[in-house]
Amino acid sequence: MKKLVFATALAIGSLTIGTAASPIIFHDGIMEDIFLQDYTEVAASDLPTPIVNALATDYEGAMLNKAYVDDENNYKLEITSQEGASTVLYADSDGNWLEM
Repeated sequence: MKKLVFATALAIGSLTIGTAASPIIFHDGIMEDIFLQDYTEVAASDLPTPIVNALATDYEGAMLNKAYVDDENNYKLEITSQEGASTVLYADSDGNWLEM
């Protein structure tokens, strides 16, 4: 009986070890695109005027914490709302909000 319990535990253990090392695969590809984008931090003074205007209009009173730009001139903005909630926004250089 001990051998049966030991063999079962060994079989189950070998299954979990084999699956633990495998990487997570995203089937839709959307998350892969987001993780592969490289953003470079930029100063708030370097943001295009349309983005500054869109932020002031759509997120009135929000404080810009950090801004980043990628190779395609898309911007990632880390803001804090008046209520204190932290949010990450994405925009193109024309000030249009992007859904990520």
